[in-house]
Amino acid sequence: MTRNISPLSQVDPKAAIGDDVEIGPFCVVGPHVTIGAGCKLDSHVAIVGHTSIGERNRFFPGAVIGGEPQDIGYSGSDTRVVIGDDNLFREGVTVNRGADKEDGITRVGNRNFLMANTHVAHNCHVHNNVILCNGSLLGGHVHVHDFSIVSGNSVVHHFATLGTGCFLAGGCRAPQDIPPYMLAAGSDSPEIVTVNVVGMRRRGISENAISLVRQAHKLIFREHLKLEEVRTRLLDKTEGVLPIELLTLLNFCELSAKGKNGRAREAVRSSKPVANEEQRAA
Repeated sequence: MTRNISPLSQVDPKAAIGDDVEIGPFCVVGPHVTIGAGCKLDSHVAIVGHTSIGERNRFFPGAVIGGEPQDIGYSGSDTRVVIGDDNLFREGVTVNRGADKEDGITRVGNRNFLMANTHVAHNCHVHNNVILCNGSLLGGHVHVHDFSIVSGNSVVHHFATLGTGCFLAGGCRAPQDIPPYMLAAGSDSPEIVTVNVVGMRRRGISENAISLVRQAHKLIFREHLKLEEVRTRLLDKTEGVLPIELLTLLNFCELSAKGKNGRAREAVRSSKPVANEEQRAA
């Protein structure tokens, strides 16, 4: 096993450090930390708490991963951060560990790009292939689904969900869920402006599916039809077979409409924390 750990860093001997890990000067790694193979900590990086990190992640100077949640109800329990593979954490990124709510875990998946000074609060779940641009802030319990982009200096309200492939424009305040494949803009309460066609095409989504999502956007956000009517109209056009992208959009909108303040996940606000590893894995 080969490692390159600067003598100027403080790495607890109880930490589990994988093969080919590089830890530059003035880093701090706590005793309950696991760092997978091929990770690199440039310098001045702090990884603390019960934090599990996968392979080939890179942490730029000033990143703090696994710090205590900024939640007044936190009682010092062993909540966690779980990070997957191939993520980039640029300068000044903070990822807080979970609070004593839900399952007590903050999650970052695979192949995400967290740009400088972004913040991922307690109990968030950043899925895969997500881009959080400079200065973007996620409140507690936010979920950001695959291939979403949060532009610079945008703020996402706690318990809000950003759907698959959506785009949140720069300087936005997002107090509600943002549906999949939509582009939202506006500094006060964002408006669903259009469909994120560029993002959909980059992912190789068919032109037919894109066309149907654009039709759904017009019916839902311009003509303000009921979702049941939208679904019926589009079923008629597709001979009863809706593409997965359209189903994802319609199902997401239905859940958000039922949620308090347009946030489907508000229902878990009062949920009890999961007590042990067996229950967390269930």
